[in-house]
Amino acid sequence: MTTDFEEREANPGTTHRFWMHHAIGLARLCPRSPTAFSVGAVIVGADGIELAHGYSRETDPKVHAEESALDKLGDDPRLTGATVYSTLEPCSRRASPDRAPCAERILAAGVARVVIAWREPAIFVADCVGVEQLREHGIEVLELPDLAAEAMSMNRHLDLS
Repeated sequence: MTTDFEEREANPGTTHRFWMHHAIGLARLCPRSPTAFSVGAVIVGADGIELAHGYSRETDPKVHAEESALDKLGDDPRLTGATVYSTLEPCSRRASPDRAPCAERILAAGVARVVIAWREPAIFVADCVGVEQLREHGIEVLELPDLAAEAMSMNRHLDLS
């Protein structure tokens, strides 16, 4: 019988699903909001070890999940080559003009890869192009659409149509 760690090492797809399920669990911790998505994020180093995690509204009503996780690491050199797992596409624009979008924060951190479960719908901010922005700057972006329904489940109180 193999351990979870051995299975993740042998199958990268399993690794992505493992970390995305962790991010989904974090999204369930978000204080509910009628004006923002509940999102979870996990940052995993190149060595496969979790560096930090965060979720929407974890530290204040405007903090995004990726922002919360990245803020815990500052200028940590382990971010170079790291992977960010986010239940929702990193924002390319913020409704809060005093805060940098998460896609910009990820680029500034030097992260190598981003894995998401679903793309941001145009409910709060129109025309999110976080995935495109990251890819344009050489960041590998993987999407796990088979986990989208689970990642959206804590946002059912919002009109996701």
